[in-house]
Amino acid sequence: MYKLAVVILNWNGVKYLKEFIPFLVKYSSINDVGLFVADNGSTDESVNELKVNHPEINLILLEQNFGFAEGYNKALEKIDSEYFVLLNSDVEVTENWIEPLLKLMDSDKNIAACMPKIMDYYKRDYFEYAGAAGGFIDKYGYPFCRGRIFNEIEKDNGQYNNLESIFWASGACLFIRKEIYFKAGGLDNNFFAHMEEIDLCWRIKNMGYKIMFCPESRIYHVGGGTLAMNHPRKTYLNFRNNLYLLYKNLENKNFFSLMFFRFTLDGIAGLKFLFGFEFSNFLAVIKAHFSFYANVSKFKIKRKKNINELFINYTYPERKNYSIVYQFFVKNHKNYSELSEK
Repeated sequence: MYKLAVVILNWNGVKYLKEFIPFLVKYSSINDVGLFVADNGSTDESVNELKVNHPEINLILLEQNFGFAEGYNKALEKIDSEYFVLLNSDVEVTENWIEPLLKLMDSDKNIAACMPKIMDYYKRDYFEYAGAAGGFIDKYGYPFCRGRIFNEIEKDNGQYNNLESIFWASGACLFIRKEIYFKAGGLDNNFFAHMEEIDLCWRIKNMGYKIMFCPESRIYHVGGGTLAMNHPRKTYLNFRNNLYLLYKNLENKNFFSLMFFRFTLDGIAGLKFLFGFEFSNFLAVIKAHFSFYANVSKFKIKRKKNINELFINYTYPERKNYSIVYQFFVKNHKNYSELSEK
């Protein structure tokens, strides 16, 4: 049994493996730390690259591309470790990246998960989109980060160099207790990709555990390695999965009013795509909603299970009581430090 297993899920990412596995090996060769790559049915030279050049990496071979969520679930079932780190293949780790995270998790059994500071691989003094300095969510279910709101990215001037309790930790580098990962149900296979880590973190928060941001650990993330930011497929997954996220995890008290308001906001976003001549993204929003409606019965079962088995706590300060859409587009608050409840 390992103390910690670092697990990369790979699909046709030989380019990133060649570039970033050497950093992982160099800075993660610590006692009781196992390094794993779970290959999601790649058809490129990924597996051969690891077998020939990195025999120190433990290979888990999956027979097809199961997506991010199911791929990780299948891989992690095969690993015996106290902690997991779910690490994207397009991440450059740095010296001493593991130790602060491990120390933090060992210090408090009520901390279920944590994440490092995630920086942009190309603009290295700027935060990176997928997590930045810790994730939060607004009252209508829109995720955002310290250091990143929508597509507005902040420069790291040390403004978030404090240990902080957060709502969600990024799937680009998610440090989590194995026991709680499986107790919470793992990543939801129906998400396939995008926002599945936020769904998992929401369940963990509702179970009464803490999720933390650790500024002493730093990684660099390429981002957009699978889908570009404005790709219609990404638009589809983000809109659909955000509805899944809300439907599964909202408390009964505000469920109908918040879902209705979110439908309205999605309609406005769709019209914005239409009038901006982004027809593919407009159709992606429509497709996302039809997919959600078609799967409501499936998610009714999951919602009932969450409420009956997992929910202990519904209120915590990391779920903000304001609209990030209003803060950003109306009040012109582009940085996290400018946000307010008023």
